[in-house]
Amino acid sequence: MLVIDGGLGEGGGQILRTCLALSLLTGKEFTLMDIRQGRKKPGLRAQHLNAVRLAEKIGNARVEGGEFGSTRLVFSPRPVETGKFACDIGTAGSTSLILQTVYLPLSFGEGPSKLSISGGTHVPFAPTFDYLKLHWMAYMKRIGFPLMLNLEQAGFYPEGGGQIQVIVNPIKELSGFTILRRGSLKQISGISAVANLDRRIAVRQRDQIMQLLGKKYPLNDIRIRNLPSHHKGTTICLVCQFEHSQCCYTSLGEPGKPAEIVAQEVCDKIESFLSTQAVMDEHLSDQLLLPLSIAGVDSHFTTVKITDHLRTNADVIKLFVDRKIDIVGTTGSEGLVSIIK
Repeated sequence: MLVIDGGLGEGGGQILRTCLALSLLTGKEFTLMDIRQGRKKPGLRAQHLNAVRLAEKIGNARVEGGEFGSTRLVFSPRPVETGKFACDIGTAGSTSLILQTVYLPLSFGEGPSKLSISGGTHVPFAPTFDYLKLHWMAYMKRIGFPLMLNLEQAGFYPEGGGQIQVIVNPIKELSGFTILRRGSLKQISGISAVANLDRRIAVRQRDQIMQLLGKKYPLNDIRIRNLPSHHKGTTICLVCQFEHSQCCYTSLGEPGKPAEIVAQEVCDKIESFLSTQAVMDEHLSDQLLLPLSIAGVDSHFTTVKITDHLRTNADVIKLFVDRKIDIVGTTGSEGLVSIIK
């Protein structure tokens, strides 16, 4: 059994999620100690506990320490079973992070699986549904994961109440990739959306994007959306498409935050990325490590920022799979990521 320090690196919930995913995939048991020691409220919170419970169902696992606030978890899986699974976080905890915990082992199952995950779909410090749909999914398909995503209800912080439906089909073959040059910028597209708010707020967000980026870059097709939701919220998701790659950034509204500021935030992120020569945005760089680490070929890409999150995820992955993950560069700066057999 692997014994893993939950305070490793940045000490957050990603350590738990990566351990669960790779334990289900490899069959390796683990004990995770000092869970989320790097956080103000250590231990399992609602989102992490629901990830554990869903992984327990999928892997028919023996679990010790699967309680709210627990700082120690023992996880012993059996072979993964595919089928229909439902997970209701009960808070605005991220549905995206729950999905990214279980899609990988389910993809190696004998048949398709259907997931219904309820909670937050557009919340801070996690990929929004639009980021998954417009950006993450593009790379998942490129690697070889035939996933299907659908937004039933949008869920914003702090109420949550969102729901996504996911179909995970068995994989046929996985591919890696090498992208060291992104090429020229072809277009910037995306969405400006509101839920249970005046549509003109989404229009103001889009107009501000046009004003800030439209004269400098090939801006195209910023769609206005009204999202189904039980609560109020607003969001922007912009995708930059290059010759060989794409990047994506998002921003979220909140009470008292003008639409123009929501737009300014995402535009600042886009301009910061475009001022570099990097291929991958910092968030996707981290999310790609796990699927690329089990592909049968080497992968190489440049990232706009090496983060502690990226380094920590690499360290955890190497505990479960025999792959070399090289991260060349200093934390906080651009760098090169290589996943090698």
